[in-house]
Amino acid sequence: MLGVTKVAEGRGNVALVERPEPRAERGHVVLEVAAAGICGTDLHIEDGEYAVRPPVTMGHEVCGVVGEVGEGVDSGWVGARVVTETYFSTCGQCDYCLSGRTNLCPDRRSIGSFVDGGFAPRVAVPVGNLHRIPEALHVHAAALTEPLACCCQSLPPGAVQAGDRVLVVGPGPIGLLAAQVARAQGGEVHLRGTPQDEARLGVARTLGFDTSTTSDAAVDSFDVVVECSGRESGMTAALEAARRGARYVQIGLAGKPVTIPFDLVCFKELTVTSGNASTPASWDRALGLIESGSVRLEPLLSDAVPLAEWERAFAATRRGDGIKYVLVP
Repeated sequence: MLGVTKVAEGRGNVALVERPEPRAERGHVVLEVAAAGICGTDLHIEDGEYAVRPPVTMGHEVCGVVGEVGEGVDSGWVGARVVTETYFSTCGQCDYCLSGRTNLCPDRRSIGSFVDGGFAPRVAVPVGNLHRIPEALHVHAAALTEPLACCCQSLPPGAVQAGDRVLVVGPGPIGLLAAQVARAQGGEVHLRGTPQDEARLGVARTLGFDTSTTSDAAVDSFDVVVECSGRESGMTAALEAARRGARYVQIGLAGKPVTIPFDLVCFKELTVTSGNASTPASWDRALGLIESGSVRLEPLLSDAVPLAEWERAFAATRRGDGIKYVLVP
């Protein structure tokens, strides 16, 4: 089968090439991939800025249908519409694994970077990774459940209190998901982007958020600031917008060292938090937010692109055209 693959380390080295067919080993299933979202991490992998073990099929935001089950797996999973957590394996023995923080396991291997992922017709994952999706949720939009789980990991219960003024910097897919998570916790959420983000800010307004751009007067004195752009300018703006004693949440990845006015953390006594990928608990929260209607995924979906046209979808994602693109094998 063909898969979008990081064929070698370094910048570039991504191609649509023949990949081995996955097998359902004991405790695993094979998914028929319905859609796999393009993440900023995939661009970092293409740029050689993220650890991988090539050759490896990329793609970790996966929705599919269970087509085959391995030994020890309930056959009732066959035909189920599911989304999958990203970890293929962890050690299961370290303090992080034993405390439910499998995302921090030093030995974890994830699909799309160290094990073949979902930019292909089929992918093998552990059955414990699976979550059934609501019948009303389209499989293309369901691929956004994984980034939503990441936002839930970065914004756990208590990160936003009822009535908090929340600024989200960067109205891309992560920013629009994080804004919805923060609002579900009771925050009064404002999204900020650049003038080039006007189309994305327009989607934010249709979701009920107030917005501004960097060409407007600075907006400050926020109780919580959530940085989702991954850019130096966005991080600086977020630090400056935080009131004294506020919480600063870093979600966006720069993929390289950055220079920011970090002294503001001291001067303002900011609490700095973040999140790395997701955990089973954050997945449960994500599915609950979808089922309750607190988070809407469909408005963020820009296009479902055939696998053969992956380069077009990668380029559009890199330019910031639209919001979210998924590849459909």
